[in-house]
Amino acid sequence: MTSLDLILAATAGAVCLAICATLWALAQRRAFDARLASMRQRLDALESGSVAAQASAEAFDNALVAVEDGAARLVSGDDSLHACAQVLNVEATPDALVEALVAGDPDHAARLKALFERGEACAFEARGPGGRVIVEGRAAGALAWLRLAAQTGDLGLPSAARFAAFVDGLSEPAWIAAADGAPTWANAAYLRAVGVETAQQSARDNKTFDRAVDALAVEAAAKAERRETVRWTPIDGRRRAFRFTVRPLDGGGAGVFSADVTEVEDVRETLKNHVAAHDETLNHIADGVAIFSASRRLSFHNTAFADLWGLEPAWLAERPTHGEVLDRLRQRRRLPETVDYAKWKAAELARYEDLGPQADELWDLPDGRTLKVVRQPHPLGGMLLLYSDITGELRLKAQYNALIQVQQATLDKLNDAVAVFGSDGRLRLHNEAFETFWNVTPQALQAAGDFEGVVELCVRRLHDLSFWRELKGRVADPDPQMRAPTSGEVRTSDGRIVVYQSRPLPDGATLIAFADVTDTRHLESALADRSAALAEAERLKRDFVGNVSYELRTPLTTIIGYSELLERAEGLHERGKGHVAAVRAAATQLARSIDDVLDMAQIDAGEMALEIEDIRVVDLLQGAYQRGGKDAEIGGVTLEVICDEEVGLIRGDAKRLNQTVDHLVENALRQTPPGGKVTISAQRALGEVKLHVRDTGRGVPFHVQAHIFDRFVGRDRGGPGLGLALVKALVELHGGWVALESEPGAGSTFTCHLPETQHPGAAQPEFGF
Repeated sequence: MTSLDLILAATAGAVCLAICATLWALAQRRAFDARLASMRQRLDALESGSVAAQASAEAFDNALVAVEDGAARLVSGDDSLHACAQVLNVEATPDALVEALVAGDPDHAARLKALFERGEACAFEARGPGGRVIVEGRAAGALAWLRLAAQTGDLGLPSAARFAAFVDGLSEPAWIAAADGAPTWANAAYLRAVGVETAQQSARDNKTFDRAVDALAVEAAAKAERRETVRWTPIDGRRRAFRFTVRPLDGGGAGVFSADVTEVEDVRETLKNHVAAHDETLNHIADGVAIFSASRRLSFHNTAFADLWGLEPAWLAERPTHGEVLDRLRQRRRLPETVDYAKWKAAELARYEDLGPQADELWDLPDGRTLKVVRQPHPLGGMLLLYSDITGELRLKAQYNALIQVQQATLDKLNDAVAVFGSDGRLRLHNEAFETFWNVTPQALQAAGDFEGVVELCVRRLHDLSFWRELKGRVADPDPQMRAPTSGEVRTSDGRIVVYQSRPLPDGATLIAFADVTDTRHLESALADRSAALAEAERLKRDFVGNVSYELRTPLTTIIGYSELLERAEGLHERGKGHVAAVRAAATQLARSIDDVLDMAQIDAGEMALEIEDIRVVDLLQGAYQRGGKDAEIGGVTLEVICDEEVGLIRGDAKRLNQTVDHLVENALRQTPPGGKVTISAQRALGEVKLHVRDTGRGVPFHVQAHIFDRFVGRDRGGPGLGLALVKALVELHGGWVALESEPGAGSTFTCHLPETQHPGAAQPEFGF
């Protein structure tokens, strides 16, 4: 309970007691006049201690004196009579008191005489040495009644009427309830709130200020105990909170006093909501929060605090002290390692005495975590502690710093001049090549700061301001089109050719790079000239080879023709026929070589077109067998064909494939000694057809295998000249490839891998000499 609540409760109790006594006296005063009419008939009963008269005197706490035929008699209130006699300093008898009132003031004597003789009512105050006596007189037939009330001191106690008027003027409702809870008297605020004119009307119409308070008044009256409650009640169309204090009254019933505590309750509710929202907010943050009260006990913690330290919620709910929390964490090795724990703990708890700002700390825990500890005094006393696990943050910071260092080192190793500008135009990074490229110092770049400052340093070597304006748009303009990568080429004032490019970075920054390509452009020009010269030389060479080949064909044709005639001529001896046959064979071989050279030149020029058709693989191999059978017979070599009809068809150029197989068979016969064997075979694999030419000859040395398909491999190196190079070119022209498997002394196997299908428009590779 707050101090405001205590004050309100004490005030309500004191005022309630006064209200109850005063309002009850006021009610009795209203019945006073009615009772005077029957008082004479009941005088004898009053003399013997009438209950009604005694109750009336006790209610007013006054002395009641009856005067008849000049004789005064005390009806009730002996204590009050003595109090009035003490105030007027006279003997404590009714006659002496009346005589003192008559003698004290002529005006008072006149009023009393009018009362005694003519029955005129009167009311006045008589002053004496000890205070004042309030006198009220009424007449009933020949009997006069005097009510005397003593007030000691200068101010004295207020009259019942004055106190009732005071209570009636309160802005909060107050009333007296009977034993059944019905109001017997109510102030103006109550009547106004209920909407009635009198308390009796409220009871008659069953209208009440609050039913629950009526029930509380019944309970207080029945148990003779004080009751308090706070209730929300609508007043003048607005819901307001009242604190009701109910006190039982002597003689039955209860007095009810209310105090408007709407603002207090609103503040209380607002504070409660703020505290709940504050706690809910703290429970949703990832950092551990603990609040210790002024007594150093845990008054609040969020769920992250329990999870961070691994503490049991049930134990935390017991509100341990700060020291107990530290001891438990130390037992579980979750505090920083220290030589003197007692000293460290004392220093930690001593922070409660420091009300000023406290520096943050970093705790390195044994489990490898790093915590940031923030302390601050709590407004309600005690201390608030915030624990943040920054292990990942420190790791990321270290990685970030390392990344920046690697980035800077990488940029410094680049030959291009590189600068990185932020979206605000500030210079973030640059490498050493940038300083050298524009002949500026690091201090000058640091002082320049932004893009405009850097331009002022660079414009001395590149005067084109429109170039710099467009480049600035790439840096600072948020338009997506301006953020697109760009590149170009400019010339500096010292004659250099500079290539620049800008690239937007993911974080909104822009990378700008400059490269001096002056030497590169000069070299490219020279290379272009040389390439043109080489192309022209290649063309001349190709034309020369073609012309020479065609020029050689004519005499070779003549030589072959005449040699065939001489072989058929009669009268030529055997030795001569052998010479003629040798001439014809050499001329034929030379013609084939010339054809190979022409074919290779045509392939190199990209002018050879394949005539694609369906080819039976069996027919392809049989044709090669027939063409090579005579040479095999002459050389004493067995030629064999192994091929199933299931191999089927293949798409390709029949002429060029026959030429390929013939070259392989010719090479195999040449490498196989008499008595050896050459096998031609084919098989269909996944998506391809394999053509094998296998011999049992001397094989190919390992140092020659890597160059076996090169052009014009010398015979002294064991190579076959141009034939195998042409085989490789023709197979690749069909979209396949050729392979060699050979072991010196154990023969060789050439395999042509040909695709099942071949498109005439397929790209054709180019080969050079």
